Amino acid sequence: MMILYDYCRSSAAYRVRIALNLKGLAYSQLPVNLLKNEQQGEAYLVRNPQGLVPAFEDQGMLFNQSLAVCEYLDEAYPNTHRLLPDNMIEKAHVRSLAQVIACDIHPVNNLRILKYLVSEFGVTEEQKIAWYQHWIHEGFRALETRLSASGKAGNYCHGDSPSLADLCLVPQVFNAIRFKTDLSTYPTIVRIYEALEALPAFRNAHPSCQPDS
Repeated sequence: MMILYDYCRSSAAYRVRIALNLKGLAYSQLPVNLLKNEQQGEAYLVRNPQGLVPAFEDQGMLFNQSLAVCEYLDEAYPNTHRLLPDNMIEKAHVRSLAQVIACDIHPVNNLRILKYLVSEFGVTEEQKIAWYQHWIHEGFRALETRLSASGKAGNYCHGDSPSLADLCLVPQVFNAIRFKTDLSTYPTIVRIYEALEALPAFRNAHPSCQPDS
């Protein structure tokens, strides 16, 4: 049985839940409560020395980093829903869309950064939200342009089949909404998000549907 060490509102774990659902793979979830610092416990640090979620186990092997887990699933289980195109140019395009979110937006807005801003610099709740929204806008402006101008977007980020880029998009939009970000200037992003949210694989991965919600 596959095991996902999970936290319901973690964007990174959310991506992996969507991937597993799209590929129709059965897995069990072991919640790791980030608010209670369970990710810093000795037992969990053996699984992920960074003290982050997710950690993922399959066939006796342990994986960290959500995009690496998703690509592993795509290669290990190629006869289920494909997350990346076969064509190397299209594959690079999908990866680059995913990395705008996973490498540029998410790292400066995740929970440990927000907690550090409060604990070490004493930022107010309003300042924390302003920080979060700033980096959303920085990334989403570029992402909106790429999605609308590339000619490669269809119902979803790349054509009409959910890809690795969509796995990153949905959790990031979910959190942007949580932080009251105005998304009115990103019509393509919002359209794609709403189309994806109608799919069972994405609905069932939603934080509110998880055992630790």
